Amino acid sequence: MSYLLLIHEPVGQRATRTREQGEAAYAQMVAFAEGLQREGKLRAVESLVGQDQATRVEKRDGAVRLLDGPFAEAKEMVGGFFLLQDVSRDEALAIAQRCPAAAWCTVEVRALGPCFL
Repeated sequence: MSYLLLIHEPVGQRATRTREQGEAAYAQMVAFAEGLQREGKLRAVESLVGQDQATRVEKRDGAVRLLDGPFAEAKEMVGGFFLLQDVSRDEALAIAQRCPAAAWCTVEVRALGPCFL
């Protein structure tokens, strides 16, 4: 089965780090991803830019609304993800616990499922 690990980080957290701290955190995440790749459990991994560069799209009753970030009501943002393949729920949870970001963010574990229309 496939699972998505969503990395939820506090808005503005990246700005509180020094360059060295940011590079150290990034190096930990790269090493973690490389380990998952070697294990054959990683399908994709990406870091996302901050919500200040995001745009939300809504379409209601035929009207489209675009809302540029940052989003005032947001306390957290999705900072990145790991897409795991061929793992059980227990394995996905164990991997999430090993994720370095769990020390400074929240790691949400979600199973991929079918979309029903």
